[in-house]
Amino acid sequence: MRFAVIYCKDNIAGKNIVDRFKEISFSPQIPIIELKKETLYSEINTKKYPELKNIEFLFFASTHRSKKGDPSLCIHTAGNWRGAELGGKEGKICITSAFVLKYLFQKLNEKANEEKINEKYKISMEADHHGPLVDIPSCFIELGSLENEWKDKIAARVIANTILSLQIIEYKDLKNKGWKPTFGIGGGHYCLNFNKIQLNSKYAISHVIPDYSFPANESIIKEAEEKTIEQIKEVLIDWKSMKSEEREIIIEILNKKGLKYKKTSDVEKN
Repeated sequence: MRFAVIYCKDNIAGKNIVDRFKEISFSPQIPIIELKKETLYSEINTKKYPELKNIEFLFFASTHRSKKGDPSLCIHTAGNWRGAELGGKEGKICITSAFVLKYLFQKLNEKANEEKINEKYKISMEADHHGPLVDIPSCFIELGSLENEWKDKIAARVIANTILSLQIIEYKDLKNKGWKPTFGIGGGHYCLNFNKIQLNSKYAISHVIPDYSFPANESIIKEAEEKTIEQIKEVLIDWKSMKSEEREIIIEILNKKGLKYKKTSDVEKN
């Protein structure tokens, strides 16, 4: 697939990832764009960056931060279910591919295992939660959570190799894997139940609407459905993470839109 990598020049982890990427990749055909200000608040479009015109997927290489400071490798789609305190636009999320995200999450786990850092680093999806807002299918791929990890060259190389692996994959190859595109509703920010599904099932998850963004409404569901390039027919619900009245609202919306649903606990895992 044709992809590009974007990072902020002052973002320690982002620069580390890109430096490792340049060490293992000699292809001038892969655009690498350096931003002067933090990615979350940047304006990114093909008019401003014409090298993105024919790009199929866009990576944002960046730091991951958390209060606990756990070493982490994270993937998530950008956008905001509610407010836009961290860039982007209120109530708008970015378009992405459920198939590409599943492939990347599995590859990130595989590469971390090869480098023997899978026990040190927690590998996780995150719920959509910040900007920027772009109209190219994309995701954040992050290294965290503190400065020691941001500077970790081995962990950065794991992410760089994960990104580079997309170069030898055609989108049609992912379509032929028999995966079921979906998005997730419920659970916490780090998507514990959805992580297991993304790694070990036939479901491919594009977006996650966490319980802290509730109450859910039709606009939020519409965003998740329409900002997935694959057609969504079934949605996954982290059933036990929400109150019964929240489930009733969500199920009513899904029924109205003709979308089926399944509990995460009912998903068959490999």
